[in-house]
Amino acid sequence: MDSEIGARIKDLREIAETTIEEAAAGIGISPELLRKYENSELDVPMGELSDIAKYYHVEMTDLLSGGGPMLHTFSFVKNGRGINIERGNRYKYQHLAYNFADRIAEPFLVTVDSAPDEEIHLNRHEGQEFNYCVEGRLMILIDGQECIMEPGDSLYFDSMAPHGMKSLDGKPAKFIAILL
Repeated sequence: MDSEIGARIKDLREIAETTIEEAAAGIGISPELLRKYENSELDVPMGELSDIAKYYHVEMTDLLSGGGPMLHTFSFVKNGRGINIERGNRYKYQHLAYNFADRIAEPFLVTVDSAPDEEIHLNRHEGQEFNYCVEGRLMILIDGQECIMEPGDSLYFDSMAPHGMKSLDGKPAKFIAILL
């Protein structure tokens, strides 16, 4: 868990002078869950991190790194040089445009490493999402429907539909996820 992310979320709420109940309602989560995020008791899923950033009118990069993006014309990120974010031991994210200001999308390289019998955790967040499989195989569950992705496959969906994923074949899978 990244305690700095939780502290930044709490700081934003305090700066906005909102109660935890008001902020949670605006974000679309329960006050108890927001309290756990602020106290770094739980990792914040990337979709909810995006919702929190939208609610407070800040860049997701502000929450992830504490510094805002500065580039306005283009952003060039060398292989392996994006901001690395780990969500538990099964999801690893690399933000691929962290230094571009006023983004309309959040692009990530995601690595998923799941145990074969692991249960899929479902998420929901505002917006839409595009996924493109680059390595391995993964199963994405969207609103009860299974999609098996292999390299070259893509998927676009309404991210308010409950969704989650796991890697297949006992190997990690990598995909590009773009949150809109």
